[in-house]
Amino acid sequence: MERFFYGQKLSSHAPARDLINACRIIITKTNNMATLLHQLIGTWFIIATNFPMWLKGDKLSPEFNYTLTERKGEQVLFDEVKYIKKRKPRSIKGYDHPDTKKENGFTWRGKGLLAIAKSNWEVRLIDEKAGWAVIYFSKTIFTPEGVDIISRDKTMDKIILQDIKNKMMNDPVLKQHVESLVVLKDLK
Repeated sequence: MERFFYGQKLSSHAPARDLINACRIIITKTNNMATLLHQLIGTWFIIATNFPMWLKGDKLSPEFNYTLTERKGEQVLFDEVKYIKKRKPRSIKGYDHPDTKKENGFTWRGKGLLAIAKSNWEVRLIDEKAGWAVIYFSKTIFTPEGVDIISRDKTMDKIILQDIKNKMMNDPVLKQHVESLVVLKDLK
């Protein structure tokens, strides 16, 4: 009979050692997620994307605003996506819950009428010092999978963007999206 502890398989020969190792993995993931939650707080601007919602041209200046909050005893991000449509500010609000199966993953749940909507996304690359990140979002019944390159600044240097794309080529998930990225902002 196989035994598992929070998704970690325990061997029949050394269950105590395996249990300790499984706990270390959980603690590391928890510490990494706590750090990531704090790194994401604030405003991020979408620099490049292959997400159809931003490529149709009717929704402009997309940005993400993350605020750390508690929901049902869990630290989550309140997520407000802001954009301009027909010259008026619009927003989509929801909550990003840490995904227990993916180290840098989240499950977004809409707020209000969007409470039935759900999507999974993850931070695949992040450079807090340089102020950029690459997020990957999984396919849903409403949207295809895709990638956003986001920045703390409204614009980005061309050299930095190329460096990010080079880093994406080393990630098997991101690699397939590099060619389809469209730059939304003027570059420096």
